[in-house]
Amino acid sequence: MQHAARFRPGDKAVYPAHGVADVVDVETKTIGDQALAFYHLKVQGSGLKIIVPVDKAEENGMRPVADPEEIEELYELLRDHEMPSDRQTWNRRYRGFMEKIRTGSIFEIAEVYRDLSLLGSKKNLSHGERQMLRTARQLLVRELAVAKDASEEEIGAELDRLVLN
Repeated sequence: MQHAARFRPGDKAVYPAHGVADVVDVETKTIGDQALAFYHLKVQGSGLKIIVPVDKAEENGMRPVADPEEIEELYELLRDHEMPSDRQTWNRRYRGFMEKIRTGSIFEIAEVYRDLSLLGSKKNLSHGERQMLRTARQLLVRELAVAKDASEEEIGAELDRLVLN
């Protein structure tokens, strides 16, 4: 069953682990005797091109850019500095954070950013954790800059203030 395209060329969408992408085209290809629609995405920042079947896009985690209500919920999450006591080994924690980033959920990514920022203010992060913190921060900054029509610098400073104060 063919799904109707939710996104149109010119729209912005978020693709898991890559962040904000421009929908460049929606193309229909005939494979065998079946017509299949595909999104052509170009990831902002990296220029990476991704082709996603329209009927698998949502299942793969492709979603619209955060709306004002989601952004407010995200900021609440970042203001919550209750850190669960961490008894995990760094590699188990790292795998958990990686899984959260791969979901593409802005809330899961925000948790990674918040938790690693708070952890980093208490002890030195491993190289992998520092990289993951940069990735989570970059994904959040890019999406929020698009969603709020603000500069990445403004958003970055805003996020750091929310988490580190």
